[in-house]
Amino acid sequence: MTDLYLRKGADRRLRGGHLWVYSNEIDSGRNPLTQFSSGDIVAVRSTDGRQLGSAYMEPQSLICARLFAPGEERKPDQALFSDRLKTALVGREQVFDRPFYRLVYGDSDTLPGIVIDRFGDYLVAQLNNAGIERYREPLIQSLVELLQPAGILLRGDSRSRREQGLPDEIETVHGEVPDAVPLEENGVCFLAPVRAGQKTGWFYDHRMARARLAPWVVGKSVLDVYSYIGGWGIQAGAFGASEVCCLDSSATALEGVMVNAELNGLTDRVSVRQGSAPETMAEMRAEGLSFDVVILDPPAFIQRKKDLKKGIAAYRRINELGLKLLKPGGLLVSGSCSMHLSRLDLISAMQQAAVRADCQLRVVEQGAQGPDHPIHPAIPETEYLKAVFARKL
Repeated sequence: MTDLYLRKGADRRLRGGHLWVYSNEIDSGRNPLTQFSSGDIVAVRSTDGRQLGSAYMEPQSLICARLFAPGEERKPDQALFSDRLKTALVGREQVFDRPFYRLVYGDSDTLPGIVIDRFGDYLVAQLNNAGIERYREPLIQSLVELLQPAGILLRGDSRSRREQGLPDEIETVHGEVPDAVPLEENGVCFLAPVRAGQKTGWFYDHRMARARLAPWVVGKSVLDVYSYIGGWGIQAGAFGASEVCCLDSSATALEGVMVNAELNGLTDRVSVRQGSAPETMAEMRAEGLSFDVVILDPPAFIQRKKDLKKGIAAYRRINELGLKLLKPGGLLVSGSCSMHLSRLDLISAMQQAAVRADCQLRVVEQGAQGPDHPIHPAIPETEYLKAVFARKL
């Protein structure tokens, strides 16, 4: 195993538990990055030779090495993957009595670059960089031995892969996987389009916040904006909402909404509307429509820190439109998956939206990512999800 030496003082973050090595932290005189290829395994060391852990290299990236074995010298072989997967599985099975959850959440499960969602007998995995992709075979073998899945689908079409110039690939690497697989969340049934859908086909991260909809939606009218296949809206209907409208720009996603409505016997209470969220919400207001509950779960408006100002304006605008469609006394659920947007910034954007909408808000509940998306205390980047429930006074 090749040694990778850091510059003087550059080991402080790793000694504190972080798992990333930046290119400007390398002692390039002792080990120039040009000598490495993606996936090369290194023993990361401080200037004085202290062992900091084992990592795989991504020499062309700003994050040029990612630790998978902090404090020890190990290879990313089947034994390591088995250890990590067993630990992750125990954590999920303590909380969830059904096999539907995110099994692996990257750095938080000490498996950097890897995301795996479990849909009962099926697994959908993402390997988000070239370095970890070199070790997919021992990973797949470990999954097969641990869980005996009917099929494993590899989704190699993430944004991070495209940014690295890696090809988009979607392939079945074990068994067989249908185009859509069943899942259950909070007692509600869905079909997730794991091949053609967004990310892995489903978003388990808002599970806990969606469960908290139950007491707020009974007998109420609900608008689910950026609905995708109805994660929020279908659950609102199952929890007793009198009517649900799901709004999304994708016709395919809205077809999924109606499939999931039928699965749960809700076709008489669920409708869909296709279009751009801001434009369609403005049209709905012009039509005189209003709702008791408005749910906003947009894609990440802020992909990079430099986009923060523009992104906050986008959150403020969409919340203002939501408030203008919300009846007095109604509930606004505002979500964000932008890691660079703090919870305080989201609440501030909601307050600014309330001022512009000439109303008052009171935050009554808050939600975060579920226990299958654990937060690494030393890596703030692993915390990204926010959900704020606020009443319109």
